[in-house]
Amino acid sequence: MAACGGCRFFVLTLRTLCGTSRSASPCVLPFTKHRTLSTSAGTCSLDPFPSGSRKTPAQVGKPERIFPSPGGVQRNLSAIAVPMQGQFRPLCRYDPLDLGDVEENTQKALACKHLRRFIVDPSLARIVTDHLAGDIDDGKAVIFECNPGPGVLTRALLNRGAQRVVALESDTNFLPDLKDLERKLDGQLDVVHCDFFKLDPIGHGSMKPPVMYSEKLFSDLAISEVPWTADVPVKIVGIFSQRNEKNILWKLIYNLFERRSIFHYGRVELIMFISQKEYKKLVTRPRDYKNYQAFNVLWQMACDIELLHEEPLSSFLTVTKKSGRPSSKNTLSQSDNLCLVRITPREDLFNSHLTPLNGSTLVLMVKQCLAKRKSRLIEQINSWSPGSGSELISKLSFLDDTMTGDVYPDEFKRLFELMEQSGNFTQSWLYEETLETTNTGHA
Repeated sequence: MAACGGCRFFVLTLRTLCGTSRSASPCVLPFTKHRTLSTSAGTCSLDPFPSGSRKTPAQVGKPERIFPSPGGVQRNLSAIAVPMQGQFRPLCRYDPLDLGDVEENTQKALACKHLRRFIVDPSLARIVTDHLAGDIDDGKAVIFECNPGPGVLTRALLNRGAQRVVALESDTNFLPDLKDLERKLDGQLDVVHCDFFKLDPIGHGSMKPPVMYSEKLFSDLAISEVPWTADVPVKIVGIFSQRNEKNILWKLIYNLFERRSIFHYGRVELIMFISQKEYKKLVTRPRDYKNYQAFNVLWQMACDIELLHEEPLSSFLTVTKKSGRPSSKNTLSQSDNLCLVRITPREDLFNSHLTPLNGSTLVLMVKQCLAKRKSRLIEQINSWSPGSGSELISKLSFLDDTMTGDVYPDEFKRLFELMEQSGNFTQSWLYEETLETTNTGHA
């Protein structure tokens, strides 16, 4: 519907007045009718892509603007459209950041020269932020976004109400646009040239970005260590690298049990897209002797694992390492899914018997136990301390023929705590296995 020139002048005047001060309260515009969809989770803007027909990166999408839900936190953000020179303009409820369209975002993502996956579809970014609505509304944790690329999810997080987002981008091709967005926002976005998956490499000395020590990263961002039992201080959001997904998960679990790297600062939560194959392994239960391994046990022992969403791989843009073009040859089939998984370290993980000082001992114990998943647990215990197997098996209420692949994660933890309390055990059994650095891991 056409609007008269006087009305347009009136609205523009209001917007200009809202932007005269960075500390001004969020502006209130006259009531504007817009289409909304009511759900059990609240009220949100009507999805322009109907269920079953949402466009993938291979299709051309129309420009889209996403409106935050009414319950979203008000933020002092400057608008992308028509920014006022030298001033910041608060982002009002009806003035969100533009997410672009699929084709535009795809062209930006193709600047990447490394093997990576991207979210280029605004509707997929909105799905992710819908699942993070509670996290965003809570507002207690800083959100770290891994490799945002063209920044589609970055803008969606800010539109949804995220009070502080830290974009960790490893590719310099994406930094100028992200930095430009950072300058237009009033402190809600920090852009850091950093590769999250290469944090805390082996060795000491100065590091050249994007490789970085977590100590420097958290210090520069003024994020302090909190007690393990405190609220989650940081939530990591992104897509796991497809090239070395499991090695990264091994590195993280070692760091978690020792409270090193990011976990030195508290119970950092992961909300990441992971391959369906690795997710199924991650949640494997006992007696699946083929897939039940130390890797699964340790993650289940340490964290609550929740599947939030499954998305077809075809919804993401995959760029090859050399050509900078969409990849048709992936390790996963285009019919496979990526799983958005929330992994939250347990508040009661550590106690008087399991501490960050002996956490690596527990990791090695579990790896030795599950090297042969059909071996008897009592025999494994007796190999560490002859004659102690029957006593510990009895305390755990196990049968003598219980196999290591039958033991649940919490039971392995209980076994370790009993071993720590017993005077019959020393850590000499550790040296029967070639010790591995805590910065790497293997299945």
